[in-house]
Amino acid sequence: MDQEIEVFSPQFTQICGGLPGAEGPVFNKDGKFFVVAPEVEKDGHPAGEIWQIDLESGKKTLLCAPQVDGFGGIPAGCQVDRDNNLWVADMRLGLLLVRPDGTYQQHSIIDYNGEGEPMQGCNDCIFDYNGDLWITAPAGPIAPQPYTRSMEEAFGSVYCKTNSGNLIKIDSGYRFPNGIAVQHSDDGRPKLLIVAETPKKTLHAYDIMGPGIMSNKREWAKLPGDHNGGPDGMDFDNEGNLLVANWGSGHVEVFGPKGGSPICRIKCPFANPSNIHFQPKTSTVYITEHENHAVWKFNWKHKGKMQFCETLTL
Repeated sequence: MDQEIEVFSPQFTQICGGLPGAEGPVFNKDGKFFVVAPEVEKDGHPAGEIWQIDLESGKKTLLCAPQVDGFGGIPAGCQVDRDNNLWVADMRLGLLLVRPDGTYQQHSIIDYNGEGEPMQGCNDCIFDYNGDLWITAPAGPIAPQPYTRSMEEAFGSVYCKTNSGNLIKIDSGYRFPNGIAVQHSDDGRPKLLIVAETPKKTLHAYDIMGPGIMSNKREWAKLPGDHNGGPDGMDFDNEGNLLVANWGSGHVEVFGPKGGSPICRIKCPFANPSNIHFQPKTSTVYITEHENHAVWKFNWKHKGKMQFCETLTL
């Protein structure tokens, strides 16, 4: 008989609401906290926004609402580099670099594979400790091409923007690749890339062989439930456990370092957790969700794993 999974029920505190499609929680090097509101529209067209949140008061300050050639964005996952820039995975605009003053530029719009293909719209991203940025891309080609998503047809892709600046499409054939994470070895070497495929409720793993080079794709973990949804954003704790937002289930699933089945479930006071991020050097987890379109926090059993922007320049 299968052992019953522990359910952890921490106290959740809401920080703020009013963020349509709340996603992409991240801290920069100064301790400032950012989230995105991808579902904002103007005149029926995407007009997603990037917000800074005061964690004490819940006050929201607009950093920017990216536009390229008159096309608004659908920002989703965010990461921070060592220069304190935000890197934003955007479903309409691809990959954006957003500076601390709110100015921005579209990055890497053509892949480096020799095909010259336009980049696909992106959903989430993660830096490894070498500074390579791994990216999921569940949308079709970026604007001005028509907006399409791979929820039914499996054309979603995974990219790597290497620290030398090359954009490489490393795999395709996914139905809505979503959250993404990198597992490092004890010496800080990028070891495993983990990619969420939402409709299949599956986490896939690849061995990382070098910048933009992967091998040995396999199923790493399966999420429970028969709900409409599946794995979304994710983050590692300092013990090597992976916390995964299970959209539609009302839970965050916790997987041990070897994947498989969850070792624990975190019960949420909302149905649709979308993304999670540890506050640096703490066990406090900030989580976004799509029922109240809000940001919340809770305390986990362990501190979060160090992020790339916290690592020392080699």
